[in-house]
Order: sequence, then C-alpha cells, then structure tokens
Amino acid sequence: MNSADSQRVASALEKIGYQQTETLDAADVIVLNTCVVRQQAEEAAIGKITWLAPHKARKPDVVINVMGCMVGIKGGDKLKQIYPYVDVFSPPSEPAPLLKFLAKRDGLSDREIETVQRFVLQDDLTTILNPSDGELILPRAQLGVAVTAHVPVVYGCSHACTFCIIPFRRGVERSRPVGEIAAEVRSLTAQGVKEVTLLGQIVDRYGKDVADGPNLAQLLRVINDIEGLERIRFLTSHPSYMTDELLDTVAELPKVCEQIEVPLQAGDDDVLANMKRGYTADDYRRLVERIRQRIPHVAIATDIIVGFPGESEKQFQRTYDLLADLKLDVIHLARYSPRPGTVAERRMTDDVPEEEKLRRLKALDEMQAGVLETLNAKFKDQTVEVLVEENHKGKWTGRTRNNKIVFFEDEANWQGRLAQVKITETTPWSLRGVVQNAVNGFPEPIERMMVFTER
Repeated sequence: MNSADSQRVASALEKIGYQQTETLDAADVIVLNTCVVRQQAEEAAIGKITWLAPHKARKPDVVINVMGCMVGIKGGDKLKQIYPYVDVFSPPSEPAPLLKFLAKRDGLSDREIETVQRFVLQDDLTTILNPSDGELILPRAQLGVAVTAHVPVVYGCSHACTFCIIPFRRGVERSRPVGEIAAEVRSLTAQGVKEVTLLGQIVDRYGKDVADGPNLAQLLRVINDIEGLERIRFLTSHPSYMTDELLDTVAELPKVCEQIEVPLQAGDDDVLANMKRGYTADDYRRLVERIRQRIPHVAIATDIIVGFPGESEKQFQRTYDLLADLKLDVIHLARYSPRPGTVAERRMTDDVPEEEKLRRLKALDEMQAGVLETLNAKFKDQTVEVLVEENHKGKWTGRTRNNKIVFFEDEANWQGRLAQVKITETTPWSLRGVVQNAVNGFPEPIERMMVFTER
C-alpha cells in the first residue's frame, strides 16, 4: 500500500511540473512516506525525519513533506510541534495537502490551486484529471520500465485486530468504485504494465462497506476483461472472509494468478482469540484444504507474529507444528511490538522477552527453509511461465504465476515479456533456468531497447 501511495504522490507532483531527482541535494521537494505497523518501522521513520533537520537548516527553501501512517487520518498537529522544520504533513494515500502547499507557495490563485488539486497533467494533451476518476499515470521514471503495479481497491480497515494500528492510522474501510479501479488499471496497462496487484488491508472485504456493493470476486471478473493485462494478484486476505465464490473465481479466470496470501498470525486458539482474529487453528487448516482443492498448483502465503503477549512455549509450539504440517509456500515473520492505542498495548503486557521472540522467529525461519527446499525441488526440469520484470547484474528475473522467483540469462530483452523457462537449479528462495521460447527477431536485442528508451 505504501508503494502505491508513493507512486501516486510522485505522479501528482509530475503533473504540476516537478520531476524526480537522483540525489537528495538536487531536490526542491522531499517526501518521506512512513509506516508504523511495527515499532522498527516507526523508529526508522523517526530517524529519517530527524536526519533531515540539518539538511533543512542548510537549504531552508526545500520543502519537506511527511506522509503516511505516522501522520494518520487525523493529521500532523502533534508532529508539527516535535518537527517544526517539516512543512507539510499528509495522511496516507493523500497527495493533496502537499500540492496545495506548493501551489500557495508559488503564488497561484484559488482557481489555479483548485486546478492543481484536480491534477493537471502537463503533457502533449494537457488533460485535467480528477483524483477520484482512477486515471492515474505512472511517474515518468517508471514509464516503459514498470512491469507490475499496485492498485488499492479498499482503504483502511474495520476489523480491528487487537495488535493492529492500521484502523487508527488509515481509518475505516472505504471501497473504491469498480469503474474507478478499472480506469486506473486500463491506464496502467496502456503505459506498459502487465500485472496488477489489487490491495486492501483485508482485500476480501472489498465492497462490504457499500450497500448492495460488488464483492472482490465480481471486481476480479471486470479487471480480468481488460485488454493487454496479463496477470492479476490480490492481497491481503483474511481467513474469515475468504469465500468459496472467491476461490472458484480465482480458479476460473485465466488472468488471476494461483496465489493466495492469507495470514494465520498464530496456531494456538487462545492466542488467536486474544488477537481477535475470529477463527481457530482448525478453521485455518480447513481453509488451506479448501484452497488447495479448488485451485490447482496454488501457492499459499501467510503471516506469523511470534511473542504475542502471554504466548507460552507450548502455544508457540502449536504454531510451529501447524506450519510444519501445512507446508506453505511463504511465511512472513514478525516479532510482536506494542503499537500505541491498540487493545493489546492498552490491556496486555508485552511479557515475552526479546531474546525469546528472536529464538522463536529463527526456529520458524529455519523450519520454513527446509519446507521450501522440498517444495521448490519439485520444479526441477519443469518448464514454467515467467513474467520478466527486470535485468539485475546480467540476469533476468521474474515470477511464475504462483509467485516463485526465477532467474535466467539471455542476451535478448525480456522485460515485460512472458518467458517459458526450464528450471535447472532450485534453492529454498528462488529458481534458475534456461529460457525456451526465444525465436529469431523476438524478443528485441537489449541494445535496441536501450536506444529506444534513451530517445
């Protein structure tokens, strides 16, 4: 979501005449997009803001904008007292405060400021875009380069797990209209994007805040029909809201990838109840079985929090045993950290020592490495479809439909193309192989593409 927000503000700035710089010293405007979902992320954000103070002292005319979850939906009044050198504080997903500040600073009239807030696109067509109509372009630095893009479909969250700060910082759920989302995807596709990921804190709840509104399955059917789009993903799901209709839609639609990200968070029922997750470990096990039955070759990812308040060694072991049994494709691991204002922070004691949290995290990490080594070994000598995203240090890299990372070497330009790659080597974290579908004249040599890009 933060990546999508950063893309949006960069695009908005370009529409009023700014361009991205390669260095901090060259910038007239500095935007720091913040995350506070975990304490480590918040500390990193505070460090960056503090680090910018001497830069502002040296260059007082530079505009510093702090946006995102640190600011939250209520604005930055308290932060302004702590960081008086910051010029603008913007809520998550909202570039308008920065645009309005820049317009006023540059002496624009009220009418001109209104035009700025409607995102004037300064190109050959000089099109005025309304920020709610979905016609959001990529920043110019990504044009012809970006193969994938993130598209928020529902902002905020109304589920309120006891550990989660998102409802306090991003607000209640607000689903975007289908037409607005489709317009944005069509725009991205016209600019070369081949894959979009539909985003929501609980993406399965898309449309639930709208009376008789469409659900995620219906939205996927609309996006699937967009010409030029190759792949669709969505995240993050929630076990309580993943319906059979949604799973059947994933299985049916050709562009929707066989990838489900559905956080477990813990494998002990008492811990899950304390987290206010709304399901049991057996519920989750049955969900995984349903997903695998309905979607062949599916990859399932999950999130785990270790060291939640009161989590005993036996309770952690239940999480370990469940994951060892389910053998999921990805586990995102995090140590619990109290978030201000959450139920867990106000009513529970962070009583699991930090060294124990680290031990539990390491144990799961090592177990998962063994699981992945076995899972990925099955791809040896298979040919898989890879959407190629970039060339890094002489190797093309992309992902399979079920989100496995694949590397291969070839002199042709594969960026944005679908490659058939025969896997010759596997590791727990990636696959390597040899491209199979190169033919004369396709794809283009790298040198030709580089000349085209420079022009």
